[in-house]
Amino acid sequence: MKRFFSVAALLLLLGTNARAGRIVEGMVRGVHDGGVVILATREDNRLRVRLYGIDAPEIATSDGPGQPFGGIARRTLMYKIMGRQVSAEIMDTDNSHRAAAIVRFAGRDINREMVAEGMAWVYRQELQTPYILEYAAAEDMAHASHRGLWHDNNPQPPWEFRLAREKSARHRARHQQRN
Repeated sequence: MKRFFSVAALLLLLGTNARAGRIVEGMVRGVHDGGVVILATREDNRLRVRLYGIDAPEIATSDGPGQPFGGIARRTLMYKIMGRQVSAEIMDTDNSHRAAAIVRFAGRDINREMVAEGMAWVYRQELQTPYILEYAAAEDMAHASHRGLWHDNNPQPPWEFRLAREKSARHRARHQQRN
């Protein structure tokens, strides 16, 4: 029963506008890719968190190939925070009902670090002040230094990769329907 109320309270927290700025502490129990982690909170809840304001390269899945640096970005994030106690400042909830948060470990902004090391792009569509200036400067430095994904001449942003993959899947589905 206690667990039910903990889960219900967490869902209410994430389902309201009051969630912005809320800080959740938790142990990183999983790293899905270079921008999504699973936190185990004090209430023994699992919270899926997307790193706010960044978008990492897609990893390969059973549905298809990933992007260059997708696996490296995932391993980099794992190295930084897997099994560690972090804080997540929830900024928003995304379309997949994940908390979008700034993740901090030992006072470091992990989201910004991922961008600075060339492991993610700044996701300008959602980022707000003051983070937009800080993250954009980190991305510019990574780009100029050819760090990480910027080692490639013209890396494809993950949002473009996902769109192309979706178009290709729709095209295949239409083609299969005709045959």
